Amino acid sequence: MSNRITELFNIKFPIIQAGMIWNSGWRLASASSNSGILGLIGAGSMYPEILREHIQKCKKATNKPFGVNVPMLYPNIQEIMDIIIEEGVKIVFTSAGNPKVWTSWLKEQGIIVVHVVSSLKFALKAQEAGVDAIVAEGFEAGGHNGRDETTTLTLIPIVKEHIKIPLIAAGGIATGKAMLATMVLGADGVQIGSRFVASEESSAHDAFKNLVVQSKEGDTQLTLKELAPVRLIKNEFYNQVQDLYKFSPTLEQLKQLLGRARAKRGMFEGDLKEGELEIGQISGLIHDVKPVAEIVEGIVKEFELSKKEIVNI
Repeated sequence: MSNRITELFNIKFPIIQAGMIWNSGWRLASASSNSGILGLIGAGSMYPEILREHIQKCKKATNKPFGVNVPMLYPNIQEIMDIIIEEGVKIVFTSAGNPKVWTSWLKEQGIIVVHVVSSLKFALKAQEAGVDAIVAEGFEAGGHNGRDETTTLTLIPIVKEHIKIPLIAAGGIATGKAMLATMVLGADGVQIGSRFVASEESSAHDAFKNLVVQSKEGDTQLTLKELAPVRLIKNEFYNQVQDLYKFSPTLEQLKQLLGRARAKRGMFEGDLKEGELEIGQISGLIHDVKPVAEIVEGIVKEFELSKKEIVNI
């Protein structure tokens, strides 16, 4: 299954395991890379020295390519980037920030740079900044999301029409059929997050994994747009957010309710009532917790079978 994405990252299948906070540690990243896709360590949930530890353990657990996802909204970003260079990471996915700030510097260090966007406007800015590829993430995605609520089905062909560099689709993708659909629309590969949350190697708490498996259509909602749009499973914390919105809250009131370490409390520590539980709409199609290798094998098999079925239509 060779194309621009497999060649760019030197991987077997054009699939990227998303770098998600509190879910994407070295175990998930190395298992993903060992399965023939690109594994990503999620730096957003790690202090710099913890990130270093995860990179070192990942290097010992796989001899295949892997990368680090870096949300650029954290204050210790320089220290994180320095560690990435010191540890010899060759692939960096940036998100939640201006790609011009770090792309040239990273590429000067010989690093492949990919930027995550939620709109054509930011895709063009990323291309102009010199990134090697773009992840276009639709409204369906879990975690931090775009404010425009553009779905993957709409976003991918719009972005494809205007960029020349490789395009990776994200948001609402957990099956081989969805992978094929986005590639028919113009994507060169896919980035998958929520399906890998419900994997044995994910660093998420078992209680959160089981809740994802139990989730149904309509159990998630995009909220907190004034801070950073995030898709959450509806729980007591989510209800508190909605109650606060009834009184037209200020940014400070929203920040005060969110507090510190709310996502860690929910996804990593398993507080299903008061924690922040980030997951995509596709959770309604996730019905079990499996090893990463089985998840990848199932996606690839369904992709190939669906491709043959389309040819026969």
